[in-house]
Amino acid sequence: MKRLLFNLGALFMISGCFLSCSTDDGDDCPEDFSGALVANEEKMVGEWTLTAIVADEAVDITDDDEENPSTNIFAQYNDCQKDAAYTFNSGRSYTFEQGVNGTNCPNRATVSGSWQLASNTLSIVFGCNLQNLSLTFNGSDTAFSFSDNFNVTDINGDVIQTEITFTYSLVE
Repeated sequence: MKRLLFNLGALFMISGCFLSCSTDDGDDCPEDFSGALVANEEKMVGEWTLTAIVADEAVDITDDDEENPSTNIFAQYNDCQKDAAYTFNSGRSYTFEQGVNGTNCPNRATVSGSWQLASNTLSIVFGCNLQNLSLTFNGSDTAFSFSDNFNVTDINGDVIQTEITFTYSLVE
């Protein structure tokens, strides 16, 4: 049961960051982004895969009969949980896929929408949802990270509040 709760939490942790609703008045949906890309946005075009998840606080989310908390959340994930990717297209459309490359992944998801990058703020629209994320790029613009605070339930059922940083790397 604890593992199931974490799996569901992991899905929301990865995709919920990008898909949570934040419209102004609840009734109006944000318009899709359109228009030509500016120079700063061209670095986003391509496929970006999840390559790291790091927490500020050590947690143990593996059901391995060992007390082994770690800040490396990604290393504690199974292959289906690690399988997450964004594809940003030059026409401002994007697709997010999770668990689609593995076999028998229980939390498969595919969503799409539109995007724009202003300075280092990535804005994406999915349905009636708008999400703005402050990205940090590595020196070569081949990886970006973003952070937020989450409540993580460890294998013992304890809830640990911690900042978690997600990193996506460009597939070359």
